[in-house]
Amino acid sequence: MAIGWKGVFPAVTTQIREDMSIDLADTQRVVDDLIRDGVTGVIALGTVGENNSFEYDEKVDILAAIVEAVNGRVPVITGTSEYDAPRAVRWAQAAEKIGADGLMLLPPMVYVPQPHELVAHFKSVAQSTALPIMLYNNPPAYRTAITNAVLAQLVDVENIVAVKESAPDSRRFTDVKNAFGDRFVLFAGLDDVALEGLFLGAQGWVSGLTNAFPKESVELVSAFERGDFEKAREIYRWFMPLLHLDAEHDLVQSIKLAEQVMGRGSERVRPPRMPLVGERRAQVIAMVEEAAATRPVLTPATAA
Repeated sequence: MAIGWKGVFPAVTTQIREDMSIDLADTQRVVDDLIRDGVTGVIALGTVGENNSFEYDEKVDILAAIVEAVNGRVPVITGTSEYDAPRAVRWAQAAEKIGADGLMLLPPMVYVPQPHELVAHFKSVAQSTALPIMLYNNPPAYRTAITNAVLAQLVDVENIVAVKESAPDSRRFTDVKNAFGDRFVLFAGLDDVALEGLFLGAQGWVSGLTNAFPKESVELVSAFERGDFEKAREIYRWFMPLLHLDAEHDLVQSIKLAEQVMGRGSERVRPPRMPLVGERRAQVIAMVEEAAATRPVLTPATAA
């Protein structure tokens, strides 16, 4: 599939049974529901999909199940989040064989690389596959910054085509655009900087809270694209209390709890994560219920 690299790409959740085994059928249902609600692509096994909580064989099963459920309707991008280049290459090649349409490539996990080491990691993976690659820049979470100096050394790597920008500083979008023009497609990667990202040149949004409120997410981007900035701002302001959850340490548990409150999935997570408890759990539930009770009116095409 030729990836359009625009629109709303939720980082989909992986559904877990009470015994901590993977519920592939329910994961497929969750993904199918999102596609029916209008998302333009899916990110399998991203941070929200709990990539690093699964064994290699489990990840193969999860990605294969998602590719099967999607059945070519939208692009499937898979997170590539490994300790080193050999493991990342192994996963990239497996993903290509399974039928993924692209990779979302993270820096090496745990070790914080120097810029030349980061460049080498990205080039090693890119050279091992024909799949197009979106680099994932999230310095607060992974302690590694994909700077313009790093991107400058990747300009000639043809299948590195996009950057998911999750730095909380929205100036990054302009800095990348000024330095590289349209060489890299930009995606907003932090939910509570999504509309700023779109105004500053992002073509799409990799989102966590879309899992709970997909129609509103799709309409936010659609309203922006058609120039209805008033509607986009209305949805964004309504959504913002929940969007802030995407920037918190417990984003996975919060998003899956929001999904459960909205009747779309389960809050169960794989260790080392555990479901939210106590005051934090009550707070997130109250936020989701408030959002559900005050959700904005959507256009008939989106709400259908």
